[in-house]
Amino acid sequence: MRKITSKYKEARKKKRSQLIVGLVLIFIMFFSVLGYALGGKDTTTQDSTGVIYNGFEFENQNGLWTLYRGNFLFVFAYNPEQVGEANINVNTLDNYYQKPLYISSEDVEAETEIARNIGQLALRTQPACLEFQNCTGQNLPTKTCEDNFIIIGVDDVPYIVQEDNCVFIKGPREDLLQLTDQFLFKTIGIT
Repeated sequence: MRKITSKYKEARKKKRSQLIVGLVLIFIMFFSVLGYALGGKDTTTQDSTGVIYNGFEFENQNGLWTLYRGNFLFVFAYNPEQVGEANINVNTLDNYYQKPLYISSEDVEAETEIARNIGQLALRTQPACLEFQNCTGQNLPTKTCEDNFIIIGVDDVPYIVQEDNCVFIKGPREDLLQLTDQFLFKTIGIT
């Protein structure tokens, strides 16, 4: 049997239940918003997709490092921190501006790196054969170090040397792309 209660006591009990449920909902909503506000923020300020080197800002995009300089976008396989500084003397970008650039390369990636960076400033980029080099069967124009010429080749010892307008980038095959980026960083004036 059920106990008989007055309407006053029933209304009071119902009001108390509604108040408890309301307070619990307010408590849950308040701490949900507070948790989202505090927990939803990343407190670190480190940008893992960028590197600033000597005042130049490099951004990693799809595994390649990009640099905007003036109206030009330069794209590299490595950033300057990954390859280090090279103690070399090479011509600056001005020497390639609106002049033909000739390339002889034993490595497609390194050749592509040169073509997409210096090629955007040069009048044209073209494969060629260095005078006194054996290029039979390739039907390439023969050029000398009076022309802007970049020669990329495999060697046991890594080095970058500028002789007149020729740049020799040589080294083990696995290091040629890094050496090419070292040359480009020096040419652009980053290192």
